[in-house]
Amino acid sequence: MTMRIGHGFDVHAFAPGRRCVLGGVDVPCERGLLGHSDADVLAHALMDAILGALREGDIGKLFPDTDPAYEGADSIELLRRVAALAAKKGFEIVDCDCTVAAQAPKLGPYREQMRKNMARAMGVAVDSVGVKATTTERLGFVGRKEGIAAWAVCILQKA
Repeated sequence: MTMRIGHGFDVHAFAPGRRCVLGGVDVPCERGLLGHSDADVLAHALMDAILGALREGDIGKLFPDTDPAYEGADSIELLRRVAALAAKKGFEIVDCDCTVAAQAPKLGPYREQMRKNMARAMGVAVDSVGVKATTTERLGFVGRKEGIAAWAVCILQKA
């Protein structure tokens, strides 16, 4: 049996007039996240974890921000494509765990829906996707409410 682990990290700055999409959930927030796609920092970190385990680089390689086709793209759909790539390469997604660092907005009420959205996109059970939220105790760019960061790890197994 071949198992692989991948790690992903992403960060997006806040910007006025944008949506705050995290794990496919529109989270109410006075400012959204800046990015070429919908800037779903959580889904981006998870995609990078999967791509890392596949040894396929990162989402910038697969979905470049210079390509107009990905402008405003739905990151949950992109996650679906990354999961399909894993399956095509003969791997199944065994388990994923994610952490979002945000001073604001509060994410607890949206955590379960984020898990469901990402699990559905990857074709795995909700129990296979963990999502945690934390603050940085007002330290750094997250603590100053300049943006949101996310980390993810995943385990893949050769099918």
